[in-house]
Amino acid sequence: MLEEVERWLADRSWSVADRPLHRVLAAKRATGQTVSVVLPALNEEATVGAIVSVIRRELVERAPLVDEVVVVDSGSTDRTAEVAAAAGATVVHRDAILPRIPAVPGKGEVLWRSLLVTSGDIVCFVDADLRDFSADFVSGIVGPLLTDPDVHLVKAMYDRPLTVSGGPASGTAAAGQGGRVTELMARPLLNMHWPRLAGFVQPLGGEYAARRTLLEQLPFPVGYGVELGMLVDALHLVGLDALAQVDVGVRKHRHQDGQALGRMAAAIYRTAQLRLARGHLIRPSLTQFERTGDNFEPRTYSVDTEERPPMREIAEYQARRVA
Repeated sequence: MLEEVERWLADRSWSVADRPLHRVLAAKRATGQTVSVVLPALNEEATVGAIVSVIRRELVERAPLVDEVVVVDSGSTDRTAEVAAAAGATVVHRDAILPRIPAVPGKGEVLWRSLLVTSGDIVCFVDADLRDFSADFVSGIVGPLLTDPDVHLVKAMYDRPLTVSGGPASGTAAAGQGGRVTELMARPLLNMHWPRLAGFVQPLGGEYAARRTLLEQLPFPVGYGVELGMLVDALHLVGLDALAQVDVGVRKHRHQDGQALGRMAAAIYRTAQLRLARGHLIRPSLTQFERTGDNFEPRTYSVDTEERPPMREIAEYQARRVA
């Protein structure tokens, strides 16, 4: 590990306990900054309501840290929108934001569009599939942005147990076995090509907060590559010391099957590839196989390569800022 990264780990890796909530609230009052929490959601009716309820109860009503909670629904076919609204979130459909640019499927697309329907100086992203959610996930990563003006982006770090299904071990959790795409794809890529980012424990984690002034300058990969792309681009834009991470405990969520992880890994690899050489582009694809009867049938999926430009280049965003 680079000496610079070892120093960064000592200086820019914290625990949620390092900044008690009363200190974070005092910093918020002193700076006058506002905080938006965004949950990108697709068919998350089982979990989104509980997350919104915890944030509103703990960080809006009991402690005035969060100014708005926005759920951006990216086309759910279940009751995600109704459940989120009933819990107290402002719910906006992805397609209603910036309608002149047709939306494409993908998490990064939703995060990019959320900048147009939020107003916070600090924007905190939280995945909508978390179970046993703690308000520490928000206060922990927002805290450094309120207390340290030199910090521009903060990632959550945590233990990520993998629930084992099937057989006698069904329903048990294997500690430290989550984050398979992180360990098999993202971490090797970062260590090989961007070793200054090798200190991030959860580089692909969906819980992170950043200053709007940074987010509006970043391009957003539309799909699963958004987290890796954001880290790499932020490193080049503001430098390593402007990035940080906070230990918030344990993250429990729904795990995807191996083929879904394969598609995620392909998108992340492509995001890295584009940043390594922005030359001649092709539309790559990934072929996987599924057994149907006695045969293996190929299934081919396109790999996300599209990226949205920095939001500050969008006319509607510029007009809102002027207004």
